[in-house]
Amino acid sequence: MQKVEKESKAFQKAISQRIREVRGAKGWSLDKLAHVTGLSKGYLSQIENCDKVPTINTLTRISFGLGVDVKTLITGEQSDIPPAKFAVVGSRERERAIDPRFASAHVYESVTYKKRNRTMDAYVITFGPEFPKNYMVHEGEELVFALEGRHEMIYDGESIILEPGDCIYFESNRPHKARSLDDRPAKVLVVFPRR
Repeated sequence: MQKVEKESKAFQKAISQRIREVRGAKGWSLDKLAHVTGLSKGYLSQIENCDKVPTINTLTRISFGLGVDVKTLITGEQSDIPPAKFAVVGSRERERAIDPRFASAHVYESVTYKKRNRTMDAYVITFGPEFPKNYMVHEGEELVFALEGRHEMIYDGESIILEPGDCIYFESNRPHKARSLDDRPAKVLVVFPRR
């Protein structure tokens, strides 16, 4: 467990540093980034100082505000994808991402990363059998569509069981987390706005 926590903290620190570096390269203050993203200056400062761990949703808002792909903030790699009216992501082309709060507990695969200047993000998420230690709480809304396996979601203290084909749409400013049931991974499609 300590190894996972160390990896998670190192991952979080690297993301925080990349946000600070991209913001600095643009010559932007935290006030400017707060204005562009709609996030508070204090919250952004906490993220840059590793006091708060951003959700994938928050990272995509920050990346959109900074004009970089979320991949740049997560991995440090630059995206070479040109702007286009549409983008197709094949099933073998999904780009993996790890939520810095959960290390490898959940596997995120972006299905929208090829579309530059997009207003939504979507991920296929594979849940493991254990609930993450921490709840997710972030601004905005989410749509979760169950693809494979059964999973349990705890939303604002209420347990909800979703089976393939079920869909839940909710305000994401309430504590929520999920896990697979039946000792099998569960896959869902999660969609949320970037701003």
